[in-house]
Amino acid sequence: MADSSKTDNVAREFFIQGQTSDGRQFRPSDWAERLCGVMACFRPADAGPGSHLRYSPYVRPTVLGGVKSVVVNEALREIEPMAYHFVINFAKDNDLQIVDACLLPDPRSRD
Repeated sequence: MADSSKTDNVAREFFIQGQTSDGRQFRPSDWAERLCGVMACFRPADAGPGSHLRYSPYVRPTVLGGVKSVVVNEALREIEPMAYHFVINFAKDNDLQIVDACLLPDPRSRD
């Protein structure tokens, strides 16, 4: 029997890549930081002092394979459905690629 407690705590995330479906780079070049800045107010209630100066843990910029991207944690859907749909619609309206994230095993944990 599998231990579901381990899989229940795994964050479900996806990437919005700064590349359109035909491979063109999305502009402006700081689009990821702008999108994440707009979403910065969506965070856990116990985020602590100064948290308003950081990106939300649910929507954060990154670079994936040399392409500016945004990592979106699906927990945002439960916290604020309208914010989640805003992010999804931003990607769709701008023809950006959405890629499911997958967790790779840590090579150091192998026996």
